This record gives sequence, C-alpha cells and structure tokens, in this order.
Amino acid sequence: MSNINRKKDALNYHAMGRPGKIAVVPTKPYNSQRDLSLAYSPGVAEPCLAIAANPEDAYKYTTKGNLVAVISNGTAVLGLGDIGAQAGKPVMEGKGLLFKIFADIDVFDIELDTKNVDEFVNIVKALEPTFGGINLEDIKAPECFEIERRLKAEMNIPVMHDDQHGTAIISGAALINACELQGKNIADVKIVVNGAGAAAISCTAMYVAVGARKENIVMLDSKGVIRKDRENLDPTKAEWATDRDIYTLADAVNNADVFIGLSAADVLTPEMLKTMAPKPIVLAMANPNPEIAYDLAVATRDDIIMGTGRSDYPNQVNNVLGFPYIFRGALDVRATAINEEMKIAAVKAIAELAKEPVPEEVNQAYNTSNLRFGTDYVIPKPTDPRLITEVSMAVAKAAVESGVARKTIENWNVYKDELRKRLGKDDGIMRHLSAVAKNNPKRVVFAEADNYKTLRAAQIVKEEGIAIPILLGNKEKITSLIEEYAFELDNVTIIDPRKEVDSPRFNEYVENLYKKRQRRGLSKFDATHLITNRNYYAASMVEFGDADTLISGLTRNYASTIKPALQVIGAKPGSRIAGMYMMLTEKGPLFFGDTTVNENPTAEELADITVLIEKTVRRFNVKPRVALLSYSNFGSNDGPTSIKTREAVKLLHQNHPDLVVDGELQANFALNSELLKSNFPFSTLNGQAANTLIFPNLESGNIAYKMLQEVGNAEAVGPILLGMNKPVHVLQLDSSVREIVNMVTIAVVDAQSHEKQ
Repeated sequence: MSNINRKKDALNYHAMGRPGKIAVVPTKPYNSQRDLSLAYSPGVAEPCLAIAANPEDAYKYTTKGNLVAVISNGTAVLGLGDIGAQAGKPVMEGKGLLFKIFADIDVFDIELDTKNVDEFVNIVKALEPTFGGINLEDIKAPECFEIERRLKAEMNIPVMHDDQHGTAIISGAALINACELQGKNIADVKIVVNGAGAAAISCTAMYVAVGARKENIVMLDSKGVIRKDRENLDPTKAEWATDRDIYTLADAVNNADVFIGLSAADVLTPEMLKTMAPKPIVLAMANPNPEIAYDLAVATRDDIIMGTGRSDYPNQVNNVLGFPYIFRGALDVRATAINEEMKIAAVKAIAELAKEPVPEEVNQAYNTSNLRFGTDYVIPKPTDPRLITEVSMAVAKAAVESGVARKTIENWNVYKDELRKRLGKDDGIMRHLSAVAKNNPKRVVFAEADNYKTLRAAQIVKEEGIAIPILLGNKEKITSLIEEYAFELDNVTIIDPRKEVDSPRFNEYVENLYKKRQRRGLSKFDATHLITNRNYYAASMVEFGDADTLISGLTRNYASTIKPALQVIGAKPGSRIAGMYMMLTEKGPLFFGDTTVNENPTAEELADITVLIEKTVRRFNVKPRVALLSYSNFGSNDGPTSIKTREAVKLLHQNHPDLVVDGELQANFALNSELLKSNFPFSTLNGQAANTLIFPNLESGNIAYKMLQEVGNAEAVGPILLGMNKPVHVLQLDSSVREIVNMVTIAVVDAQSHEKQ
C-alpha cells in the first residue's frame, strides 16, 4: 500500500461521519420530563447526598466503576516522538476504542499540554473523583517513571503506564513459556536487553520478578552496553549497569540465551544470532520492523523460538493481551492500585492460557486446526475470547489476596459469566471472519468494477489479503478510474465481457447457459447476448471455476442481480434459496432471515429456510438460538401467519431435535430471556435470548432489518445469499465501501466452506 493511499485511508477513517473514534452515549431513559427531572434537577440531588455520606456510593450511582482515563502529554507518541498533546489525541482515542471492544471499559481520553512533572501529577491527582482507573500513555522517559511512581503513591485508584508494564507483562509470559519449551531455567538464562527506554526498563524488572537473576542481564542503549563506568548515567539505567568486559551488542549476545529487542529495526545480524547459546529465545519487538526479520532469524537458527510485535508472524507480543483485562479485573474489585502481585498474576494467567486447548474459532481465524503450545505458539492469540475471563479473574483475585481490593467477589463462577457477557456488546465477529478470510483468500469477481466504490473496496481487500480481485467492465474506464484515484490495483485481472466474444471461454459460457435455458425459451443468440452482460459473465466464471465467488448489486436492484446467478449456477441440489442479514448490534450479532428471497413461504418452506440459516450461523462460530417470529406467542392467536409459523416449529422439533429453536414468538419475548422465562417457562429457548430470527414472510423480514439499520444504530452485513450451488453474493443497492468489504469477507469465507464441502 502506498504512503499516499495509507495517508488518505487513515485520514478518511478518522474524519468520516462523526469525527474521532469514541463518543458519550446516555445509559438511562431521557424521553420524558420525569426522566430529565430524575437525571438532573431535582432528582439528581439524592445520589449526590448519598455519595457525600458514603464516597463508595460513587461506584453505585455513577460511571466511576467502569471509567478509565487515558492520559498523555504527547511526548513519546508511537514512533513519532514528541509531537505534542493535541497531535497525540488520535492515539489516545484509539486506546479508548481498544478498552471498549476488548473489555467493555468506558474511556475519556485526556491530553495534557505540559511537560512539567509536578503540573502533570497535580492535574491527574485532581481527577481522581471522576475515574475508576488511570492509564498513562506515550510519556517519554525518564519523566514517565517519576509520574507513575508519584501517582501510584498519592492516588487511591489503579494507575498503570501501559507502555512500560503492558509490554513487560506480555513478554514476561512469552519468556516463561519459551524457557520451558527450550528446557531452560529462567533463573539461569543469560538475557540481553537491547533498548533502555520505559518499556525496556519495566520488562527487565518484570523478568527479575518472575525468576530471572539480575547478574545474568545485560542492557544496551544507543551508546552500547550500559556499564558502571559510564559517566552521567541516568539512575533508571544505572540499576542495570554491568562491569563485565563487554561494550557492543555483538559482545553481549555471544553465548546469551535470550535477546529482548525494544530498540530499532535490523540491529541484530545473522552473524550475531549464530553466536547465541543453543536453543536461543529472541523477542524482537521493534515495530513495524523487528530487530531481526522473522524469516531471516528462523532461517539462521532452526533451534530458535522467535517472537515479534507483528501480527503476521507467530508469537506476537501485543499489549492488547493485557491492559484491557488488567483494568477490567482491577475495576471489578474497586482496587486502589495495580500492584506487582496483580501484574505477575496477569503474566502467569497469560502464560498458562497458552498451554490450554485452543478454541476452534481461534484455529479457524488463523487457518489451522492444530494450534497448540509449542515454539510457534508460546502466548495466546489476541482473538482468544478466553483472555477476558482468565486474565481479568487472575488480576481480580490477586487484588483481593494482596489487600488492595475494596470489593470482594463472592461467586467467581458468576463473575466469569458476567465477563463473558461483556463480550456480547461487540464479540468481534467481523474481525474473526476477516482473519479467517485472510488465511485462505479467494478469487472474487467484481461485476461492477467501473465504479469508484467497487474499486476502492477491491483495493482494500487486495491489500488486506482478504481476496484476489477480478474486475469486470469497460477496461478503459476502469483503468482511468484507477489512475485518477491512484488505486493500487496493479496486476489485477480486468475483463470486458464484450471484448471476449468468440473466445473459447466465452463460447463455453454461452453453450452452458443455452443448454440450461433452451427449454425455457432461450435461443443461442439470446444466450450469446446475455453472456456479454457482466452479471451473467461473472456467474459463468464462478460456475466454471475461473473465479471462486462473485459480488454484484451495487448499482442494480436485487432481482435483476440475482437472476443471472440463479439461471447460470442455480441452487444446491435438494436445497432451497434464502437470504439472510447479519445485524451487528450493541448486544452482539443478530441473524435475520428470510429477508430477500422467499415472499410468503409455507410452513414446510419456513422449516427448510430455518435449517439453512441455522447451518450458516454455525459456520460463523456462533451457536444459533432460533426464534420463529409472529404476532402471537405459542398459540395466543390463530391467524394464518401464526398457524403457519407454529406448524413450522412443530416440523423442526420433529425432524431436527438437535436445533435450539422455538416459536411462534413475538419479537420482544424472543429477545428478552427474562420476559420469556417468566411467562413461558417451558420454552426451549429459556436461558438466553434468541440470536437468529426467522420471519414469517419477506415483507416482515425486510421491514425489520431496514428499521433496525436506520433507527437501531445496527450495521447490516448482507444480504447473504444461502443455498446456491456455488457462492454468490448480492450487495444492497448503493452500499458503502465498508459494506462492500464486509460482503467480500463473507463471500470469501463462504467460498472456503464450499471448497471444504
């Protein structure tokens, strides 16, 4: 991806719609005058008085218990350095986004325009009544050490500088497991730490805390080995100074067991790596390019365990494995601090989780079936859904046991369930599907490639490694658009069906369509004309294996787009065609069907559609809980729709007893498990709300998904076409680029599934 396009994409992402990445939303009703009088004056006086009488009630009546401040002065922003507080604000917002999506923690980002330590500390201290925790970010060393030390000592809420401790915790877990796998005792290994900034200092201290010996550690900065005889040595570095007769990185790594890189790209050469002890451990964490490239390192030493900060190689040392869950655990027991016991508990929890059997959804995300504890898997993957339970619980327990918790958790199993439910707010289903697609990208033919949105989406899926685009349309127009907007679509196949007439491939497509439709009034001449149509040509490419799936429908209505696919490819033998939308809501994904194909299905057809949709939902690694909807509950009305839906459920219970399905149900009962249980305790859905909703006819399903999309702030992914003999997907008319990318992702995963079948 060019720097120009990366810059455009980044700026567009942050500016589109409402600028920035986080917002404040009300959590209480506010529609009536009574609501407002309770939210503010005069009703608000009551919680104020309660908190004045008992300050701990702030956790009961305000957001404090789930609110973290991400605070920076912009003096060490990413790899950009001292760019100032305001320029660092996008990073702080991004950190807030990660807190929310991984641990359901609300965040205010605060950028302080001061480099004075006293001023910084005093401002943050004054914010204590507002927040349940403080995450310090992007503050340069050595000031960051003093700021954190003073705030921890002077505040009664958790304070952590993630740049220091996040990397220390994750790499500490990696080091423990790597030592075990290499058959080495952490107390005996010789460690070289290249880098002496905040992260390096904290990492080194953590390694000692988990068993490494100080005398076995050598630290280097930009001047070389930090020696005791160096003049004007900073106190934070002096603690790690050595008097050994070594001066350079080459000297230091000779016969060392472990190399820790928190410095710059390519400083560890293959020649240096060869001098390390047998079975070396290298955690090269400089980003985006590590101290030695992964491929070069493993080619140089076949006995190495190698980790980097990158997601495209094994053993990614990523802070997101730690900080969201550390704060989650600390907040949930109202900890007064994040102490060493809590950090070490996080290290051990992450290390132990890597030894547990890997969930299938994680294997699927990384296109493997055998992720297991070993040299290429020493720490969990960031997509592992168990992190929130294992790490948060370990941290919360350590806080209780070390005496810094102000709240005790009575039932840890209940707490574990509560943590799991937090992921329902955004369980990352599209992130998961994107990871699955990237591991086995498929050829996607874009039937409407002479369009800016289509080409923009094609570039994104190409550069992200989600799909291999094939572009259909007027070649001159497509090329002109690519040049005008500087799209990076070099080497992408462009086909104009009208220019393919009389080619062997074109004639094959014509003959196929003619044979399938000749007894439906289609002449050879008509078939030839139709194949020049991009939708017919694209469907033929998929039918003949010249592409794996197709995307169309951006500029034409659904019926005219799906017709060519039905005529050329058709339904899977014995299957019905149906349409489904995945609605991404604040409470997790909901699956709606049928929303696009079957106008008024019979009870038998409705049962078939349900089975088809249920199987598809399972492919997305979601356990379907299916409700067939109507305007009645279990026979409360006897209209034609209710009777039909009731009969469909009866058929499903008889023929598919393994399905979790019930009905007929009104939508509010299907989506509210407490309401359902209190009124209909016999329902097979009791325990949790439905996540898959089957509508009695096309009209109701179509209305429902469009209403939820417009007024419910839900993102619609679809329509997902089900039951086709080969994967075909049709866009909503005038879809956004994001919606096209989502549909391509679904199409690739669908093509992968067809390939397996």
